[in-house]
Amino acid sequence: MQSQIYTNYRLLLPHEEILGTIAVKDGVITDIQPGIVSQGQDGKGNYLLPGLIELHTDNLEKCISPRPSARFPLELAAVNHDRDMISSGITTVCDAISIGDVTPKDDSLRIHHYAAMIDAVAEGQAAGRFKTDHLLHLRCELGYEHLYEIIEPYTNHSSLALMSLMDHTPGQRQFVDTQKYKEYYTNKHGVPEAKMDEFVAMRLDNQRKYAVENRQALVELSQKKNISLASHDDATVDHVREAISEGIVLAEFPTTLEAAKEAHSNGLLVLMGAPNVVLGGSHSGNVSAMELVELDLVDIISSDYVPRSLLQSAFIISRTVQKPLYEVIKYITLNPAKAIDLDRQIGSLEIGKEADFITVCDDGVVPQIIEVCKHGDRVA
Repeated sequence: MQSQIYTNYRLLLPHEEILGTIAVKDGVITDIQPGIVSQGQDGKGNYLLPGLIELHTDNLEKCISPRPSARFPLELAAVNHDRDMISSGITTVCDAISIGDVTPKDDSLRIHHYAAMIDAVAEGQAAGRFKTDHLLHLRCELGYEHLYEIIEPYTNHSSLALMSLMDHTPGQRQFVDTQKYKEYYTNKHGVPEAKMDEFVAMRLDNQRKYAVENRQALVELSQKKNISLASHDDATVDHVREAISEGIVLAEFPTTLEAAKEAHSNGLLVLMGAPNVVLGGSHSGNVSAMELVELDLVDIISSDYVPRSLLQSAFIISRTVQKPLYEVIKYITLNPAKAIDLDRQIGSLEIGKEADFITVCDDGVVPQIIEVCKHGDRVA
């Protein structure tokens, strides 16, 4: 197979940016050189950077149920989700499937349809419908009675890359302010205001009954199966110290500066949300992602609920803190690859790694993706 050559690009390498040329053969990067050659695709000075890696997105749920009463067919929703990912420059995604709902719905995706969602993604990948590589991230709501019996069989799933421990009980972590909790679940999840006090009482009761036992059991299971484990919405030093004692490697969305400092200083990878960066703060009133970036307390950025915010956040960070873009993109490429032990294959432009990359034009306002390549083939 003849090599593909991409020249006159600003290549964002692990330790520098160069204007240069990259060669690909059989889906693998075979050469990287400074300078411009007379053959190959002319990048006209635009950026070429590794394909983005997403560890935490609930976009599949949004594609299935774009409104509370609307349900798209799973196979269609999975393809739509995949296209959202690849068009956002995300070439590897951990689909976050939540187990155990936080709302009293009769037809909850997170209680009644999680298995069909997982199967739809696995079947779509096997059938070749997808452009992005899909992995599985199981989000475990600790206050759900049947959590462990559901999760345990999936620990043998071939695409499982990550499990996270969540506790969305009102009055703590993400929602220390119970009033904000009520507003959020009324607006987003449609819990009637008249039933909100009853709902809050139910959530508190379930947390008391099941959370501690579920957490201990899942930690032991993750250690036995050697599965990467994340904590979620840590708010206090004690939350982080508990996570450290459990062998957790990733701190998702710490809600306070104190929790982020404790996590980062003890070697946990700290993940924050790209929407938080783009919006200039947390929609829940928690710590600003940019504040943590400026203090060098962030390792990974996640698109969370807005796929296209991932790339934009990197350019915003680079301009705001005046940090080289080749360093900032590690938040959305190499560091998430390391978190799920894929950094030997993907996550950076290096000889021998898979040719997953995107080309980007930046006009100083909004970075725009020109093309996306997966295993050396253009897919978007």
